[in-house]
Parts: sequence; structure tokens; C-alpha cells
Amino acid sequence: MPFVNSNGIRLSYERTGEGDPVLLIMGSGATGSVWTVHQTPALHRAGYETVTFDNRGAGASDAPPGRYALADVVADTIGLIEALGIGPCRVVGASLGAMIAEEVAVAAPHLVRSAVLIATRARGDAVRRAQVEAEQALLESGVRLPPRYAATRSVLEMLSPRTLNDDGAAGMWLEIYELSGGGATTGGQAWIDTCEDRRDRLRRIEVPCRVVAFTDDLITPPHLAAEVADLIPDCDLVEIPDCGHLGHLERPEEVNTAIVEFLDKH
Repeated sequence: MPFVNSNGIRLSYERTGEGDPVLLIMGSGATGSVWTVHQTPALHRAGYETVTFDNRGAGASDAPPGRYALADVVADTIGLIEALGIGPCRVVGASLGAMIAEEVAVAAPHLVRSAVLIATRARGDAVRRAQVEAEQALLESGVRLPPRYAATRSVLEMLSPRTLNDDGAAGMWLEIYELSGGGATTGGQAWIDTCEDRRDRLRRIEVPCRVVAFTDDLITPPHLAAEVADLIPDCDLVEIPDCGHLGHLERPEEVNTAIVEFLDKH
């Protein structure tokens, strides 16, 4: 994969397909290649070029030492769009990637044409703050959980009861997470404040947006995702049932339909 220099670091990226560009921004601890399982093929069929990349601290991109802030990854993404000359572009983000997309739309509205915000929130409530603080406390303790334990916990947090109650599907996900080390976000990304109250900033977004929420999401539950849709002036909401935080992998056809339908309009 090629690299681009952005905000003082090297980001690994990939451009595929033909048509107007769509930038896809992945969430915490994951690489841009996750999009290629289901989303980029659907976008190519719909006539779009896709740009995927690894956030700092993930995949082949640089992993500077220290704790990262949301502002760091936002500046990285702005630099990527500018370096590739694809702005204003359509943007799709998931989880942390959706937060990055929102902040880019606030800080550099001339670079964003429209945005699909998957599994997002504008703030952390009591439970979500406790989740983040517990993960950070574990990191600070230096304790390393066995991969099998970490994988089981991650699967319970990230997936829907529909998937968890299917022995074949659940077994596959447990194996994937265990082989990847358990699925917990480590390194600098783990310190990005995903519970910050950003409600005032979201009101400043001027581009058309769509929020995609998942009924069984324990990380960004539907009521917090709906709050984002209410805050952004030109934004609608699509809620997809029977999937958790990884709804773009659990129910890809429904998610892809929501993405392509919206991007075709904007």
C-alpha cells in the first residue's frame, strides 16, 4: 500500500474503483482493510472510487509514541484529504471514524461534501464513560488479559444477541478475535477521549449527514446515535435491527444500502 505524509506522520492508504471519491474512516484499533470485506465492493458497484487508510497507531501507518487525542487523528485525516486532492469528498466513518468525520466537517467544511456516520455518539453517558475508564485503567495496570478471555469479552460487547446465539457465527467471531489478540484497543489510540461532550460542535456541521444506528449496540447505543442526528441541522437517522456495534459486518447489505442510497442523493 502507498503512503502519504500528513500532520507529520506517514499514513498508509489505498485507492480503488472509479468515480467520485468516498473516504472511509475506520474506528479504534482497526485497519482500513475492514472496509474491504463488504463496503468498498458495494461502493464500487455503485460507481464510486473508495479511499481507505489506517489511522495513526493502526496497521502500516506510523504509531508515534504517547497518548493520542481526537484532534490528532482529525488533523491526520484533513492532511490526507488535502494531500490526495480529493476534497470536497463524501465521507463514511464508523465509531471513532464517525467522530473523526464529524470533526473534519466542523474544522474543514470545504473538504466534506456529505457524510454517513455509523455507530456514533456526541458524548459518553455513565455506562459508556465507565467502559472507557475501565479499559484505560486496565492498560495503566500493565495487566495483560489472556487472548481467549479478551476475545470473549469483546464479542459480548460488539455483537448482537442474534449473532451470539448462533453457535457457528459466534464461534467464528471468537476465533477471529482470539487470533487478533482479543480485540482491545491498545497504544496511543486507547487514550482518545471518545466520551467528550461535543454536542455544541455538532450543531455547527453544515453538510448533509446520515446517522446509521444499530439496535443492539452497547458502545454507541441507538439513543446516543439519535442524539447526533438531532444535533446536526441537515441529518437523518437509519436504525438497523439485530446487530451490535459491528453492524457494518453483521448486517452489511442493510448498511451498504443505507450508505449508497444517501451518497447517491448527496
